[in-house]
Amino acid sequence: MKTPLLAVTTIAFTLALAGAAHAGGTHDHTPKHGGVVVEVKDMDYELVAKANVIQLYLRDHGKKVDITKASAKLTLLTGSEKQEVELKPVGDKLEATGSFKVGKGTKAVAVVTVQGKPATARFTLP
Repeated sequence: MKTPLLAVTTIAFTLALAGAAHAGGTHDHTPKHGGVVVEVKDMDYELVAKANVIQLYLRDHGKKVDITKASAKLTLLTGSEKQEVELKPVGDKLEATGSFKVGKGTKAVAVVTVQGKPATARFTLP
């Protein structure tokens, strides 16, 4: 009686490990441009926020994403201040230049549209 239970338990454990490995993926989530990375639906969003430029890089399982027709609206929340920024494709990233209030603890919410599909990524700057 113990053998069938052991077999079922072993199979269930193996499937759980395989599912966890698939869900966690094998792609690298480390920043490639010195920013903050978050993952949303297997897509990595890396936000680089400086006082004069905001850049958003997209990777799908470690590969660059075609952003030629992409857009993003970024909302920066610093203390009680709110700033909205439109990001446009520039080379391999979405970017905006100007004057931005960013610093430690600034929260950013990006609504990114790629191929007509919107996604929301949330960041907290270190």
